[in-house]
Amino acid sequence: MNQDVNCLLSDNIINTENAHESGYESVTTRNLHSHEEKPNRFPQYFAAFTATLSALATGAVLSWTSPILTDLQNGHFRNISLTENEVGWIGSFVTLGGMAVCIPAGFLCDFIGRKKTLLLLIIPFSTGWLLILFAENVLMLYFGRLITGLAAGACCVAAPLYTSEIAHKSLRGTLASYLQLMVTVGILLAYLIGKYLTPIHFTIWCACLPFIFVLLFITQPESPVYLLKKNLHDQAKSSLIKLRGSSYNVDNELREIETCLKDSSRTTVSLRNTMRNKAQFSGVNVIIFYTTDIFKGSGSKLDPHTATILVGVFQVLTTFISSVAIDKLGRRILLITSALVIFLSTLLLAVYYTTKYRIHIDNHILTEWSFLPVSSVCLFIIAYSLGLGPIPWVIPVEVFPSEIQSVTSSIGGTFNWFLAFVLTKSYLPMADAIGQDGVFYIFSVASLLGAVFVYFILPETKGKSNIEIQADLAN
Repeated sequence: MNQDVNCLLSDNIINTENAHESGYESVTTRNLHSHEEKPNRFPQYFAAFTATLSALATGAVLSWTSPILTDLQNGHFRNISLTENEVGWIGSFVTLGGMAVCIPAGFLCDFIGRKKTLLLLIIPFSTGWLLILFAENVLMLYFGRLITGLAAGACCVAAPLYTSEIAHKSLRGTLASYLQLMVTVGILLAYLIGKYLTPIHFTIWCACLPFIFVLLFITQPESPVYLLKKNLHDQAKSSLIKLRGSSYNVDNELREIETCLKDSSRTTVSLRNTMRNKAQFSGVNVIIFYTTDIFKGSGSKLDPHTATILVGVFQVLTTFISSVAIDKLGRRILLITSALVIFLSTLLLAVYYTTKYRIHIDNHILTEWSFLPVSSVCLFIIAYSLGLGPIPWVIPVEVFPSEIQSVTSSIGGTFNWFLAFVLTKSYLPMADAIGQDGVFYIFSVASLLGAVFVYFILPETKGKSNIEIQADLAN
């Protein structure tokens, strides 16, 4: 017992000496004298909001084709006539651009910083939209979509890195989930505005969003984690003071970040397991891309375009609820609930298609059941937005040490965009080969397996520091 006490006292003396050497106050000493002040939350909320305006612009990129799909097919955009296959490729080139840029974006985040990487997105955003606005043939549309896809993919690496690294541990889940929230807001705004504007005016609106992002975000501080990685201690402290408020003593947090950076090799979680938390195998992109077709095929009297807007509203509201609840309820309970409800909704959709195309029951009965696919899609969107949508963007920046987060996030992002491309392009051929019900049975089983994986493998990270998370993973 005496030996343990002596060791503890010795460690405290060493910590105090190291604190004086580094210019930071000792964590142990401070805790003996006073309770830690609570940081100011507003600067963190505002910095995360302005950073994820890039995600709002990404949402407009992703949903650009949806409200003007008929105009594209009928040659009403720039007088360019498009086949159904060409329209499909216009959608898919965004995912190819996103997949191609994620790994370079991760290295760029470490080379010039998270903030500068985000600000540089104005180049591919504006270049891509200009190509689309002045397109004279389908090839220019392809390149425009590919280049805006580069911006979207880089955003999905840099934005969650920035928001998680500027956040106090009590807000980390909420701020990191802003990426998905702002993407859904961008999608919803595109649905609404695209319904009432001409295709050209709608495209001009989409092209303006990145400039709004740059104007608001340019005054925000760089990530303190990145600055410490570059040994810029004074700048890191200034950044943290700006984010936490001048009345908050940032010394403890700076020391904790430095410890995480020094011990970056301690993680035992595999990259493969983290990437499995990505939600593509739930079928989300298939559901979102083919919502209008699903509603049309159900025989529902609800206007498909109105239904699409309602789906967007559900998505925004539920993602917002998730961003508020994630640091109160935790990650695991939201992910498990989300995966189980998605399992149920895709199973119901598969059963409906089995009944419609394989059993061939009376049309009158099918008409009475038309609510089933509509309600299943709505239930899917709500469940996805509650957990599997926002939280997989939070987990990678929590379970990996700060030193390698940019690399792991970029590889995970590449995998995510790859799955988005493969699943959206293969859905129709798969549906022809095994039936629509077969595809949704696969999605249903995948979601159930996801719930099992989260239950047995994924640790809870709510309210924990990076050091505590790494200790959990080591055990």
